[in-house]
Amino acid sequence: MKIATKAYGLIEVDERQKIFFPRGLFGFEKHTDYLLIDAERQPFYWLQAMDEEQVAFVLVNPFLFRPDYEVNISNEELAEIGINSPEKALILSIVTIPPDGTPITANLQGPLVINRDTRTGKQAVLSDTRWKTRHDIMAELASAPAPAAASAAVSAAVPVSGDA
Repeated sequence: MKIATKAYGLIEVDERQKIFFPRGLFGFEKHTDYLLIDAERQPFYWLQAMDEEQVAFVLVNPFLFRPDYEVNISNEELAEIGINSPEKALILSIVTIPPDGTPITANLQGPLVINRDTRTGKQAVLSDTRWKTRHDIMAELASAPAPAAASAAVSAAVPVSGDA
């Protein structure tokens, strides 16, 4: 199928790229159907709303620059999107790229949690005070230890893969 995108204009996409967010994203609740698209610049992705070309978000795997990242959300919240084991979860963070050249940041307080099997997702809100809405990606990359296997604690300290 073809879809109009903010980043690339009209492109061909595969059904497997569709992600459904039953409640939308915070501030964008009316948009529930998205596409996950590889960005030209790795390690980034685009999350493109299917119903509005101008609604798109840059995403990144937060474990690339914060190997210590932990996503602690309840089993009930995970069950809302059908996640019953950590291997089913894909965790991504929304990136902000300011036009004025200030640092590129990632929102670690409100990660996107996506069920790899059903491609259903939700935006979580973490209460852990270590995670803010603006983490300077480059500064954290510079100070991060060499990445090991990327994992996070989800719910009852169960590791979840950060591989995208």
